[in-house]
Amino acid sequence: MPKLNELVEKRDAEGILEYAREFHGHICPYLALGIRASLIAMDELGVGRLDYSGSVDESILAIVETNSCFTDGVQVTTGCTLGNNSLIYIDIGKTALTLVKRRTWDGVRVYVDSEKLGELYPPRVTELFNKVVKERRGTPEEKKELWKYWEEIARRFLHLPKDYFKIERVKVPPIEQAPIFESIRCSKCGELVMAPKVVYINEKPYCRACAGEEIPAIIGRGITSWRCNR
Repeated sequence: MPKLNELVEKRDAEGILEYAREFHGHICPYLALGIRASLIAMDELGVGRLDYSGSVDESILAIVETNSCFTDGVQVTTGCTLGNNSLIYIDIGKTALTLVKRRTWDGVRVYVDSEKLGELYPPRVTELFNKVVKERRGTPEEKKELWKYWEEIARRFLHLPKDYFKIERVKVPPIEQAPIFESIRCSKCGELVMAPKVVYINEKPYCRACAGEEIPAIIGRGITSWRCNR
């Protein structure tokens, strides 16, 4: 199988989708939308997928506004990931990607309106989605039927005309590169913690979990508070 960078360079959306299937776990419409939006943004901005140097330098940033399947399509296609600090998640809840050049802070925002896509879904898909995904009560047969529909729709979404998307040039305020912090050992659990995350109680350092503090966390609904039981 060709390397992912080669597939992105050739704008081979079908090939990228196969990599995304492995990364995401399945094929679905919004995974494909993440791929399509990424390719549009990359073409508009005149950039390729992050290579070794680009990922170390964080030369391109992808800003996503949702933590849905869409974002995995973006990560696979652009090479901007949470781990290489080139993916930024802002908790707005819109199916949108902004791709940015760090050197100039010029960017392209690509937004897709789910209502506009409604005409492309057979009525049976909505029925299956509600039962299998929203209500978590679909039969194995219904799940297989939904997966089949999803893959068919996903492959159509890979080639959606640009007029299905809102595409705009943007200027993004400068964003710092990921800093390197020293680590400090928690007085209770003995584990090392990034210095800015340390909480001091009676002048002793604690991680937020051991300090009993609420901790920001990304779960299905977005950014919320989490409390560890330690």
